[in-house]
Amino acid sequence: MFEREDHINWDEYFMGVAMLSAMRSKDPNTQVGACIVSPTNRILSMGYNGFPNGVPDAEFTWAREGDDNKYYYTTHSELNAILNYRGGNLEGAKLYVTLFPCYECAKAIIQSGITDLVYADDKYADTPGVRASKRMLARAGVHYVQYEKTGREIVLNV
Repeated sequence: MFEREDHINWDEYFMGVAMLSAMRSKDPNTQVGACIVSPTNRILSMGYNGFPNGVPDAEFTWAREGDDNKYYYTTHSELNAILNYRGGNLEGAKLYVTLFPCYECAKAIIQSGITDLVYADDKYADTPGVRASKRMLARAGVHYVQYEKTGREIVLNV
């Protein structure tokens, strides 16, 4: 018996789920998605950046600057995925995320017990916040690695 050789691997699959989750974000500037996976490669939770449940998108701002801006109201994808999980603890889980986590999300990742992190983009690598994230994650023993793009094109016709 033969098996398909062109199937997507686990990293492609779970990063694809994170990327698809990012497409749910209504943020006009930044769309980030996350997918949390068990050590046995089962999806535990997903999240994307946006307002908390019950906070109407149309009544709050997406502005990036000023006295009233989105940063007061939005929840990042990683934290949303952690908070969306209802199955117990996340000890030993792996997080796939489309953008390297901020320092606040790094704290939540560490506290939740996630031990592995795969990220797609690190465009804020030179900022103090991301440097702090990396320092905390490393010190807490959370292994992080950048996703290696395969170049495979995956098309969904929905």
